[in-house]
Amino acid sequence: MEAIALEQISNPLWLSFKTVLVTLILFLLLGVPLAYLLSKKDLPLRWFLDTIVTLPLVFPPIAVGFFLLLLLGKESFIGQLLIKAHIEIIFSFSGIVIAAFVAGLPLMVKPLQASIEQFPEEIKEASYLSGKSKVYTFLFIVLPTIKNALIVALLIAVARSLGEVGITLMLGGNIIGKTDTISLAIFNAVFDGEYDLAMILSGILVLISLLFFIALNIFEKRKQLI
Repeated sequence: MEAIALEQISNPLWLSFKTVLVTLILFLLLGVPLAYLLSKKDLPLRWFLDTIVTLPLVFPPIAVGFFLLLLLGKESFIGQLLIKAHIEIIFSFSGIVIAAFVAGLPLMVKPLQASIEQFPEEIKEASYLSGKSKVYTFLFIVLPTIKNALIVALLIAVARSLGEVGITLMLGGNIIGKTDTISLAIFNAVFDGEYDLAMILSGILVLISLLFFIALNIFEKRKQLI
């Protein structure tokens, strides 16, 4: 019984850790460029890109998951292409990562976008006049200056991804031992009447959340001092 209980705790925890790690990398690789693009007032179709990024923040997660299921499912055009390429998204680890990424993306992009927009224009202009490109200026002047804002946005986005349930239910399928993250494991434990297990998993999630909160406060104070 003890071995089973340990497995019920360790498997969702390890799956959540892997999901958060991959999602964090995606936030850096995709979220940062998106924030940079949205900070450009003259970007064509900026409103459309902004709507897509912000939608998960204001739309019910279960509905977002349903639309993603329709978009990436085997009956869709994209789903057919994925099948031909032997790429499995729905009811797999990839589906969980996409769900976590979509859920946390607005909380990564919007605060970072605001920090980029508030960066002094005269400093960027000085960089351009010295022969530096816009990309170089952003990567080596703007980003290092607003690094605390970047870290705060990352922490908030990752915390949101860790607690994601609705989109994950649709894309991951809540398969026990395969796609049940720690949040879904709590849901399953309560549903099955295993309240002791739900309490342990919830306690772990509370502890992780407190660590996020402490780190968030530290970097928020640093951001205010700059």
